[in-house]
Amino acid sequence: MTVRVDPEQNEIRALKQAGTWRDRKVLEIGCGDGRLTLRLAALGPKLIHAIDPSSDLIRTARENLPAGRAKQIRYKVGTTEGLKYPPHTFDIVVFSWVL
Repeated sequence: MTVRVDPEQNEIRALKQAGTWRDRKVLEIGCGDGRLTLRLAALGPKLIHAIDPSSDLIRTARENLPAGRAKQIRYKVGTTEGLKYPPHTFDIVVFSWVL
């Protein structure tokens, strides 16, 4: 069975309404397999750092990363407790679909 997540595009519509994404630096916490990360990338941020504690999910995200997005998206195994970014590194932080 094929699983379709958000076929109506409600998620991306809500993200568009949340703010200006173009040329921003984004941190996505709990990126999982990168499904949402790729949708965020289509909104035009300059850079996305996407983290998840699961090395298996990060591996999957990296495997599914289109070559054209490789300079825009950086996947990393990590947690919020281990963040070592200086203040004001990111314009937007996304924390969505995280249990």
